[in-house]
Amino acid sequence: MEFHHLPVLLDECIEALAIRPDGIYLDGTAGGGGHSSAIAARLTTGRLIALDQDPDAIAAAGERLQGLPAQLVQANFRETKAVLERLGIPGLNGALLDLGVSSHQLDDAARGFSYLEDAPLDMRMSQSGPTAADLVNTASREELCRILRDYGEEPYAWNIAGRITARREAQPITTTLQLADVIAGALPPAVRRKHKNPSRRAFQALRIAVNGELDALSEGLDAIFDCLVPGGRLAVITFHSLEDRLVKQRFAAWATACTCPPEYPVCVCGGKAKAKLVNRKPIKATEAEQQANRRSRSAMLRVAEKL
Repeated sequence: MEFHHLPVLLDECIEALAIRPDGIYLDGTAGGGGHSSAIAARLTTGRLIALDQDPDAIAAAGERLQGLPAQLVQANFRETKAVLERLGIPGLNGALLDLGVSSHQLDDAARGFSYLEDAPLDMRMSQSGPTAADLVNTASREELCRILRDYGEEPYAWNIAGRITARREAQPITTTLQLADVIAGALPPAVRRKHKNPSRRAFQALRIAVNGELDALSEGLDAIFDCLVPGGRLAVITFHSLEDRLVKQRFAAWATACTCPPEYPVCVCGGKAKAKLVNRKPIKATEAEQQANRRSRSAMLRVAEKL
């Protein structure tokens, strides 16, 4: 299946990165190469390093980046420091992360991300390691409940976890539609009628758990920020509240100088801010982009500049 991925907030990302033609830039989530190719096209003596953990994305981005000053590496962006050290790159002038699942990964039913078509219950972005089926069929009810509650903000997490553990005793849950059926059966009829896709939150939670997305994001933000040169910018596109909260809090911590307790009358810590916020509120897609690309409707862009 051909890898296609419409780059979200493309113009806004390019503006946020304030690209210098001689700069060194990182796209930590190359996807289909949309953002990467737009960044690389603006470089002359500069260089783009594009990372992705999905081999399908690496293949697709490679075609988009042919002839441009860009280098592709199959890696998770949490490995940024090690990748740059291996390439002999001392620092970055800017970096971009476009988080979440790509259009291609959702549209290719065989990847097991979608609850709308039947496929093996996979959900691995890197196509390696334990699958969602492994998790669903081995985790305790308590652990499944925690995942559904913490990563999906699912109000019926305990009911769904109980239904999963009961069903798998009879037979393993191995496909997306089997899981969607189990989830639907755990919800009150009124909830099923109200929500067109009652499995959405649970599938999101399992995907995040399978791919360790929030841990990777936390580690990756710190790793990339450490690699930025003064004046370098980090732009991050998020698609749900868990990601956005993590990014917002990390950016705020970097932009905070004093860490003294609020009851102290004067600052005694002597702290200095590491960054400034380029935008106080997240940048959202225009109405026109939201109409053209449904995925952009939940997108939020935050930008920080290293001091």
